[in-house]
Amino acid sequence: MNAPFQARAGLRDPFTAFVCDDATADMLRPVAVEHGWSPEKVNKGGLRNAVQSLSVSASPNILFVDLSESADPLNDINALAEVCEPGTIVIAAGTVNDVRLYRDLVASGIHDYLLKPFTVDQLRDTFAHAQMILSGPRGEAQADKPHVMAAVIGVRGGVGASTIATSLAWLLGEKAHRSTALLDLDVHFGTGALALDLEPGRGLTDAIENPSRIDGLFIERAMVRANERLSVLSAEAPIHQPVVTDGTAFFQLQEEMRNAFESTVLDLPRQMLIQHPHLVHDAHVAVVVAELTLAATRDTIRILAWLKSNAPQTKVVVVANSVPSGGALEISRKDFEQSIERPVDIVFPFDAKLAAQAAKLGKPMAEVASGKMAGPFNTLSGMVLSHASDEGAAAEKSAPAAAKSLVDNLKSMLSKPKEKTAAAA
Repeated sequence: MNAPFQARAGLRDPFTAFVCDDATADMLRPVAVEHGWSPEKVNKGGLRNAVQSLSVSASPNILFVDLSESADPLNDINALAEVCEPGTIVIAAGTVNDVRLYRDLVASGIHDYLLKPFTVDQLRDTFAHAQMILSGPRGEAQADKPHVMAAVIGVRGGVGASTIATSLAWLLGEKAHRSTALLDLDVHFGTGALALDLEPGRGLTDAIENPSRIDGLFIERAMVRANERLSVLSAEAPIHQPVVTDGTAFFQLQEEMRNAFESTVLDLPRQMLIQHPHLVHDAHVAVVVAELTLAATRDTIRILAWLKSNAPQTKVVVVANSVPSGGALEISRKDFEQSIERPVDIVFPFDAKLAAQAAKLGKPMAEVASGKMAGPFNTLSGMVLSHASDEGAAAEKSAPAAAKSLVDNLKSMLSKPKEKTAAAA
């Protein structure tokens, strides 16, 4: 309901309210007049009347609903979302003082929840904030900021791809000032919402189970807002329930996010490349996250070859993550680069203290990082935006493939200098 969509102001009423009591109506009417809205748009009947009325009429830009007479506010708000058009900013009021209810209502898509009795100043403040969102530069900015889609792929589990995906999404929102969606496609063990101290909700699992329901309104309801510019779609599906899908839901989610946001970051588990290769077809940039180990080297070679064959239009950024500063490396950076036949673009040093601090605060590492540690994150964000803007440019010239096999490549990487000299002779 209040996700980052631009309302079609000319086609809707600016304001409508549905309240349960005369006191709330008497408070609302003069405030509505202050904003240039008709006091006649303050109706009696609460949420039930709101659902009935909006099922046969267009939604307003700003909708005020009273939940005081609702026995199940969360389910009733979901029923309201079924009849609200994308872009409607919903402000709810009620008598239940429960932080869990507040978080659930916000996750369902409402803009704010006012606990009754509230003051006139509280009402003015929430209306002012709602109007600020409506008047935000969405339409023209969309033309100035073409959509950017980045897929973050870990070559192995535990290399930190999800950490980097969350930080990249935060940077695109906060630093690049883009409305950004983070789509975490690890349905059972995703950490996108967890890293931002959010409840993931059921949006992603509902989408997979009912692809036909996915549209702008569904996205508006399902996305969990981390802040004004970042929304997350993640899941913690029960591990006893396997996900059965042909990938249609993922494709539709990408399409709707492209329409609703200026940037999309896919946290893409590597097995998804095999099952649903179409997921990277529309990605401008693929961020391949690796570590400097023998197994990660092997899988980086394989994933880079897969991307070259299946998504040649996608620019690739290779990231070496959690690189220890003491030099205790299983594979040196030089040998790693020789084996994958291309340079590493960005190196993220290992910093256990920073990772622990970010986890405790419920913030992405990029937000907590400062000084030297912030550099790689800013470089990554800049490269993603730069590559996306160069999408129409000619493809970079790739080095000729070596005649050695994968096994030979890995063996040569670990061979002693003496053996390398003898082989060259």
